[in-house]
Amino acid sequence: MKQTKYITSGGLAFSEDKDMEKLRRFSLKGWHVSDFKFMGYMLEKGELEDYIYSVDYRSLKEDEEEEYFDFFSSSGWSHIASEGYIHLFRAYSGTQPIYSDRDTSIEKHDNSINSMKHFAIPLVLITLLAWLGAMISSGILKSLLQVIAVIFTVIAIPTAWTVITTYNNKWKVKEKTGLVNLLKIIPFVLFIIAVTILLFVDGSELYLIASMVIGAIALPTAIWVIMSFYHKIGGKRV
Repeated sequence: MKQTKYITSGGLAFSEDKDMEKLRRFSLKGWHVSDFKFMGYMLEKGELEDYIYSVDYRSLKEDEEEEYFDFFSSSGWSHIASEGYIHLFRAYSGTQPIYSDRDTSIEKHDNSINSMKHFAIPLVLITLLAWLGAMISSGILKSLLQVIAVIFTVIAIPTAWTVITTYNNKWKVKEKTGLVNLLKIIPFVLFIIAVTILLFVDGSELYLIASMVIGAIALPTAIWVIMSFYHKIGGKRV
């Protein structure tokens, strides 16, 4: 019998609670997380256990790791795996949650935001500069900058959206409903603007950017629909 299996993640910024609940359901069937994998988790077969799971976000220096993990261990949470600034823990059902109140939940999202924005802000700035350079240049340099700008955009858009979603998670905890509702509208506004550009602009950098924005909105939406359906089916099976 196969002793390992891979399962997908819905993206921690977008569906952390669903991911953690799904991991618990697998543990009840004897499948326990052993590591992070690309866009998902690796599970190993073991005894049936009622484990609960939680993630924490914190950039650690090497000399901080032992104290950090010992702190959670003393509270009943065992460290399972880390990927960059993301750390996965598990405990037996009934253990006090890592973040149990409003203030500590806000701190958790702040840690995530601080860890991501150091990468996201320079990435977005470089992307904008690459597009600006492509717009004002010509010939081979223009073509080269367009290729660079497209590559960076493919990375920058989901990165920026992940940061924005993390802010949104923080706003939900702080009950800032106005900002939460505003974020729901932004994709529709961007989509309409991008479609308008495609209809009235041809053969320019704006056309390329608009096409990528449409793809960046449509593709994750399609993935979200598929993953939601998958989770519902998986929830019935696990």
